[in-house]
Amino acid sequence: MVHILGINLPDDQLARFALTSIYGVGPHLSHRLCARFQIHDKCRVRDLTPFQTTALSSFLQSPKTALPVAQYPLAPINFIPRPPSKSIQELQAELNAERAAQKQKRDEKLQKMGKLPVEDVKAKVGGRKAPEKKSRDPLTELRIESELRREIRENIAHQRLIGSYVGRRHAMHLPVRGQRTQTNAKTARKLNSLDRW
Repeated sequence: MVHILGINLPDDQLARFALTSIYGVGPHLSHRLCARFQIHDKCRVRDLTPFQTTALSSFLQSPKTALPVAQYPLAPINFIPRPPSKSIQELQAELNAERAAQKQKRDEKLQKMGKLPVEDVKAKVGGRKAPEKKSRDPLTELRIESELRREIRENIAHQRLIGSYVGRRHAMHLPVRGQRTQTNAKTARKLNSLDRW
């Protein structure tokens, strides 16, 4: 049995379904996690390699500080494979150098045409770097388990504090989103009690 964040994942279950037992991880997010760590759709929890298990648990413990996914170069149509004398790090360094050269050539061409954005020209002229964009990886902003529970609890407390309609409904242990109250309010009375968690 695999333990991730103190949660037991059953051996016989598919990995993508087992990950949904973690609070805050749904089917879509578990599919993304499986893709990130190269876990096949039909892979069961017992078939996970030790590397995949440790990588998954370390990523879920602190997604913001996790290393970015390694990007490997794609081969063009006329690609002839080299002999395997170079390591992956050397290939990655070559790829990064080629990309930097292409970007510099493209920027020079745009600057000659006068189509380079103003802030890019200032950054090139001033010798400063342009501000980097935020990461496009949605998994770095992942909030699960205790962090997500705390956020939900704080949101409910904020609604109560400002005295909004939603906050008052939470305080009265009634449905919050417009459901009927004459019948079928048992779940809302359970969930909207004073201590959410």
